Amino acid sequence: MLYPQQNDKRNCLDLSGIWDFQIDPGEVGEAEGWFNGLAAARPMAVPASWNDLYDDLRDYLGMAWYVTESYIPAGWQGEQVMLRVGSANYAAKVWINGTLAGGHEGGHLPFEFDISGLVRWDAPNTIAVQVENHLMPNRVPAGNVEGGMALFMRMFPAATFDFYPYSGLHRAVQLYSRPQSHIANVTVTTDIDGADGIVTVAVEAEGAASGSVRLGDQAAALSFQNGTAQARIRVTNARLWGPDDPYLYPLTVTLGDATSPTDRYSLDVGIRTIAVEGGTILLNGQSIFLKGFGKHEDFSVSGRGDNRPVTVKDYALLKWIGANSYRTAHYPYSEEQMRMADREGILIIDEIPNVSLQFGGGDEAVAERLRMCKQQMSELIARDKNHPSVVMWSIANEPMPPDLMRRMMGGGDVPPVDPATTAFFQELYDLCRAADPTRLVTLVGVGGGPVEWLASSDVVCINRYYGWYSQSGQLDAGRAALENELDSLYDQLGKPIIITEFGADTLAGNHSHPPAMWSEEYQVEMLWGYLDAAAARPFLAGLHIWNFADFKTAQGIMRAASMNHKGVFTRDRQPKMAAHFLAERWNQPGSDRPGE
Repeated sequence: MLYPQQNDKRNCLDLSGIWDFQIDPGEVGEAEGWFNGLAAARPMAVPASWNDLYDDLRDYLGMAWYVTESYIPAGWQGEQVMLRVGSANYAAKVWINGTLAGGHEGGHLPFEFDISGLVRWDAPNTIAVQVENHLMPNRVPAGNVEGGMALFMRMFPAATFDFYPYSGLHRAVQLYSRPQSHIANVTVTTDIDGADGIVTVAVEAEGAASGSVRLGDQAAALSFQNGTAQARIRVTNARLWGPDDPYLYPLTVTLGDATSPTDRYSLDVGIRTIAVEGGTILLNGQSIFLKGFGKHEDFSVSGRGDNRPVTVKDYALLKWIGANSYRTAHYPYSEEQMRMADREGILIIDEIPNVSLQFGGGDEAVAERLRMCKQQMSELIARDKNHPSVVMWSIANEPMPPDLMRRMMGGGDVPPVDPATTAFFQELYDLCRAADPTRLVTLVGVGGGPVEWLASSDVVCINRYYGWYSQSGQLDAGRAALENELDSLYDQLGKPIIITEFGADTLAGNHSHPPAMWSEEYQVEMLWGYLDAAAARPFLAGLHIWNFADFKTAQGIMRAASMNHKGVFTRDRQPKMAAHFLAERWNQPGSDRPGE
């Protein structure tokens, strides 16, 4: 999961560009050898979602093929040649020169194959990627679930989630080389001892006996046993990483002798700690209030494809508005986004695509969903474990018990939740803590969802829409219901609470006095009330507004123009009244406690 880099020992070749592309609705391409070339190809951008690029592909989620050709530089001979796919949604297979290199299931996370034995050195290499994005009940996230949210919202395509199910190669495809004796993995953890920072670096390597680690102007030796080694460096009077000073120390791992190294890998390290104490989240031992948003990787034309200009723009807007955090709703974002967060001092709640999980279909179906959740959680931690910006893992967004509607309606006794469902999430909590004990873990609960599912979290994260989906048009009644639930939750669980979603659909330019639903004034009034409710409760540790910017959804009776309009920015990043309101309020001194 190490991100490819170019240095004196490694090489990297980005294959982003225009590839040949052909859909395969009959799924005959593999049998007919399409991996050798496409007979009816049309151009397709990589990275990008295919859905927004051609009229006939808008709702196509079936199988498709990408093919390109590339020389492998002659200087790479004798090294290990890797092909890395940043994201293929949802399932993919890769061929090199007509030979299957491997496959991967689950979108939004990278996968790679050693193709050293498959490449040609004296001719172009044919690289083919087969991708399909069928919406299926046992996938994570799921689709075409009988009686699910798609039926309730009458959505097309029939996803169980409220964002468009974009398909394709969404991030870069890269070729890279590394020496035969190479660094395979690096894990950095940090701690604080008084004014000093403690940086522990664990390294996995192949074919190495010794090496070194350099952090800034300090160095430590590595001695490998069974392919692993560890070094510990004390940084005196350390500059601690955080939103106000996102200082990054350069770290370099080297294999072999310093005068004749065999491999080298560098990354930036932020020294920081994250913890919970009572109703407070502590960053570097100091209370911090998370101000920010739920977001989406979504933009016109490129869809969910990695869009570097939009990334830069979004971070500039986050800084302008006074935000210090966001959640990767509802899937892992690109590695470039994580690197920007490190650089800009933005805290991240990092989430797998376990959105709107349901427990129907029998034990085998539930076991399959758990398998995919565990795979995606493991891959996410492996990819993002070294980013100081990532302070919390989210194992699910709005999982749904079978009796959700009864719970949401209230009234009468609600039966205890099935303990098997609680055990499902406990396995994910345990996985996170075993793989990475340095970060917090959460589950984002839906309105009416079981409190039992939140009990094992470090931070209670909830999505609530009082004043919109309930108490519609009644902001005072909505705020009262919110305040009652917040107080009750803290009494039951005694943990910090973040409202990870709240907001109102708002049509830019629609105004109303007095405020009415869908107007910009109504959005401002709703946000104002939630911020004030949080300010009155010391156990409220954060507010993430839904959403940063308007985004595309499937077609449905609740989504005008196939868009969710809850953004404080439009889809093209123009501010609504709410953005100006938040910029004024969040940039005030002391706005870590809004309203004080």
